[in-house]
Amino acid sequence: MPIFIILAVIAALIFWAISIYNHLVRMVNLKDEAWSGIDVQLKRRFDLIPNLVETVKGYAAHEKEVFQRVTEARSAITKAHSLQERADSENMLSGALKSLFAVAENYPALQANSNFLQLQEELSSLENDIQMSRRYYNGAARDFNIAISTFPAVLIARNFGYEKADYFEATEEARTTPHVSF
Repeated sequence: MPIFIILAVIAALIFWAISIYNHLVRMVNLKDEAWSGIDVQLKRRFDLIPNLVETVKGYAAHEKEVFQRVTEARSAITKAHSLQERADSENMLSGALKSLFAVAENYPALQANSNFLQLQEELSSLENDIQMSRRYYNGAARDFNIAISTFPAVLIARNFGYEKADYFEATEEARTTPHVSF
């Protein structure tokens, strides 16, 4: 009889460990799926930028510094390897786009251009989608971080090498209003 009790306790512990491990796997997959959602939206924005820049260039050809910053930021995205590098690059691009729109406000003919207005509307919609995707990712990252940090899951997480997920955060530069002078 005592051997059955010991076996039952061991079996319960094994099922408990498997349950926690499976929960952590689900959390990793949710976090990865959330990052994939951000990535899709950022790719759409990345592809839209050249059209927007070319449209504005036709009206504001002498604003080379703004166009250069957008191009450099876009290039930095392709060179980013880690989540943090990608977030920093995307935030740099967001700041450059703010400057581009600040320049565009000074050209009434550009503001009336239907192609520019359509691109601006599409970019605005994309930025809203990116914001929602970032929130979803940060929520999934938060839930994952809590899951791997709380007892008893922390025991399983440490043994399988789970590490805290980074949040997708805005840089200080992205939080400020761009300064454009003429």
